[in-house]
Amino acid sequence: MHAIRLHAFGGPEELRYEEVADPEPGPGQVRIAVRAAGVHLLDTALQRGAGDELPFPLPDLPVTPGREVAGVVDRLGEGVADTWLGQRVVTHLGLVNAGYAELAVRETEALFPLPDSVSYEAAVAMVGTGRMALGVLEVAAPTADDVVLVTAAAGGIGTLLVQAARNLGATVVGAAGGPDKAARVRALGADLAVDYDRPDWADEVRAALGGREVGVVFDSVGGSAGRAAFELLGHGGQFVMYGWSAGAPTEFTSKDLHERLITATYALGPRVLRVPGGLRALQERALAGAASGALAPAVTTFPLRAAAAAHTALLGRATVGKVVLLTSAENTSGDNTSSGNASGDNTKETVAS
Repeated sequence: MHAIRLHAFGGPEELRYEEVADPEPGPGQVRIAVRAAGVHLLDTALQRGAGDELPFPLPDLPVTPGREVAGVVDRLGEGVADTWLGQRVVTHLGLVNAGYAELAVRETEALFPLPDSVSYEAAVAMVGTGRMALGVLEVAAPTADDVVLVTAAAGGIGTLLVQAARNLGATVVGAAGGPDKAARVRALGADLAVDYDRPDWADEVRAALGGREVGVVFDSVGGSAGRAAFELLGHGGQFVMYGWSAGAPTEFTSKDLHERLITATYALGPRVLRVPGGLRALQERALAGAASGALAPAVTTFPLRAAAAAHTALLGRATVGKVVLLTSAENTSGDNTSSGNASGDNTKETVAS
């Protein structure tokens, strides 16, 4: 099979498209012919060797990055029911890095069967990013009476938070970096979409709300944009953080919280795990949302061989929604070179169904 291999920590150019041995499923496992593999910011941290940014130890090299895959079961391990053979499935590989490949193995209890109505790229987006979006939403539990502000609203989690909050009946303000991304957020159904690269974006929000106050902020940007979002919160509001793509978390003090009766929460990690049913339940709900059409993840796709270009685009804020790698079975426009730099591009932005 072909896979992306990282032989040395460094820039995206260290990601190599190579031919490696096919994996075989063990007892209780299946092998998946991968059609789509998810790309996460954690994968870029692994690529750089930034161990302090990872929830797992840096692995020995070489390694194949990636932890979310969707495809078709093509081989069964010992003790696995024949009914799994040929099944469309999606899974999260947990803390194992092996997703950027044409084949992957996983235990049956970690699999989710996919209806034909859910594409492989949508499934990959929902099994990881979708579960996190619903977990973050659960922390704040906004209602139809709230004004909800989402920063990085064109990102993987942000696009889903915009849709989920709209589904609840809330008034949604989406803030994204650049006019093109703001336009995409508007198309997702946000009541107001603004470009947070503009210095006056917060004033634009205040003017548009006409005296209504923001009740919930979902922030994954941090820095000055996060602080501007924080300042838009009314008394009794909630500030929910789940990252800081600007490089530093939003700064505020306990005095800030006390004076305005604001509640601040970091939404990932233990908070999400306390949701009834844990991650498995969130994954089931996210996939069900995609199947029903209630949630449509935005995705930016690259061929598997172009993993380096995918990492470069993700780090350069040049993507919309979830970044997904497609194998040649799903994307026939790329060449099938057996080795070399995984830097070729065939980028495509869609709303996955």
